[in-house]
Amino acid sequence: MLSFKDITVRLGGRAIIEGASAAIPQRARVGFIGRNGAGKSTLMKALAGMIEPDGGSVDIPRGARFGYLRQDAPGGPMTPFETVLEADTERAQLLAESETAHDPHRIAEIHERLNAIDAHTAPARAGRILKGLGFDDAMQARPMESFSGGWRMRVALASLLFTGPDLLLLDEPSNHLDLEAVMWLEGYLRAYRGTILLISHERDLLNNVADHILHLDRGQTTLYVGGYDAFERQRAERAAQQTAAREKQQAEREKLQAFVDRWKAKASKAKQAQSRVKALARMQPIAAVADDPSLTFSFPNPEGLRPPLLTLDNASVGYEAGKPILTRLGIRLDPDDRVALLGRNGNGKSTLAKLLAGELKPMDGVMTGAPKLNVGYFTQYQVEELDPTETPVDLMGRLMKGATPVAVRSQLGRFGFSGDKALTKVGKLSGGERARLALALVTHSAPNLLILDEPTNHLDVDTREALVQALAEFRGAVVLVSHDKHMLELVADRLLLVDGGAVKEFDGTLEEYAKFVISGGSDATKASAASAASGGNRKEDRRAAAERREATQGLRKRVKEAETEIARLQKQLGEIDEALAGTPTPTLKLMTMGQLMKRRGSVEGLLEAVEVDWVEASEALESAMSEA
Repeated sequence: MLSFKDITVRLGGRAIIEGASAAIPQRARVGFIGRNGAGKSTLMKALAGMIEPDGGSVDIPRGARFGYLRQDAPGGPMTPFETVLEADTERAQLLAESETAHDPHRIAEIHERLNAIDAHTAPARAGRILKGLGFDDAMQARPMESFSGGWRMRVALASLLFTGPDLLLLDEPSNHLDLEAVMWLEGYLRAYRGTILLISHERDLLNNVADHILHLDRGQTTLYVGGYDAFERQRAERAAQQTAAREKQQAEREKLQAFVDRWKAKASKAKQAQSRVKALARMQPIAAVADDPSLTFSFPNPEGLRPPLLTLDNASVGYEAGKPILTRLGIRLDPDDRVALLGRNGNGKSTLAKLLAGELKPMDGVMTGAPKLNVGYFTQYQVEELDPTETPVDLMGRLMKGATPVAVRSQLGRFGFSGDKALTKVGKLSGGERARLALALVTHSAPNLLILDEPTNHLDVDTREALVQALAEFRGAVVLVSHDKHMLELVADRLLLVDGGAVKEFDGTLEEYAKFVISGGSDATKASAASAASGGNRKEDRRAAAERREATQGLRKRVKEAETEIARLQKQLGEIDEALAGTPTPTLKLMTMGQLMKRRGSVEGLLEAVEVDWVEASEALESAMSEA
């Protein structure tokens, strides 16, 4: 269905994509992944014909209908419903022509074609798609210009899905969606009959939709069969094979080099020595499999406070006097809480987050915080408002007044900003790096309560996993708004449903909530009934989960420290191997071959000891979690 060969794209003289090739099977649902800044959107634009690649070719079967989700949101006086219907240009043209045509044969052709493209069911299909993406009947009839950019992007997505192209290219379609709309989109894409190429960083979406994974790494693409979990297993196996091949190659290089060094001056062996010199020159070093040091999140742990951290008693909140968004709020947050806010966009999740963060005051009722309560509040607006002319050191230094440069650098280092990266201007950072910087800034004072409103936008899959791990180790309370179901499942112990102007506990699981949403549930009362039927109150389970986290804190810290040390030692081994291969770092440049080999043996011994400790700690942690 779609193939591309040796695609190369250069931006600013640098090759972003270099010789990328893949053949995507017909009707495959392909998840397109790669680290932030790897060039996924660039390659997709090249496939869509939006940019001209510097080299290579793209092959799309003749006559195949092509659809690409553009990032420019529609606007104007038309309604979302009208905008979606207009997206099917053939239908619109045929209907217009049917009003003016007089030739009986042409009229018959028009109606035959309208029947073939199922034009008469189009209004119902358009309405279903819009409803799935969060537009009720009233919203479908409002003018586009009355919606925010995020909602208009939903209309752009709805328009593309409505046209049903043979090849559907989607670049992070869930960025502007809430959890409920993402769940609907999963089901829609699973049933889609065309070929899909989907850029996404959401693990659940990739697992539930994709049957292939296209991985872009260092300008090259590799196609894997299966969803994201299957890709990770295959990637780990490939990494192990690559490491083994590299070690084998290194041993062969050393053997060849030893022969050359020994016999190159002896006439009788000169030819053999020369042939080995050529063999060494032909051996291209196999790249070391290295961990990315930028995958770092480590929240500073707060001072312990007695519960409750914060309570709301019969409170209401909104933006205009006399027009509350949420009413009769009764919520208690404790130091060990992990809370996820559920509910469709526009129902008040962000409003509640602002109230808890102290950015809004209650209109009625009482909000009480613990003495010395310190709240950290993250939103995407903070990411967008970072001054592009300043550096991470500038921004953090201004917040941490009176702190030493070492303390400022230490907080930045917790989030992967070390060395020159801490002195890079914000304007030159990627979207994911800016999100990490904003998280570093809002947590600089070690908050007792961390409120995160869509923290995963712009973060790739690996960075999201690092964030989940950091939240698991954080000793404060967490309130999380996210459309990433995988993150919610791993972080949240409590679910609060924000809907219908109220906030209620949802005592079911996220899977039960997903079933409720897919079945058409839309208000808090129905949700509460559904969760009650699924097994009642799970408060004790949540408490037990919090106790397990606390009891295993030491073991989890030991596991993480061991993993960090293993990565450090493996990096040292890689540098030593590069030095042995003839490309030493400045610190290893003055060492002899014998000294390098001795140092390698020492590092290997340390690595073996740390790996033993890691295995012991991991087994102890697993045992403790299973017994709890």
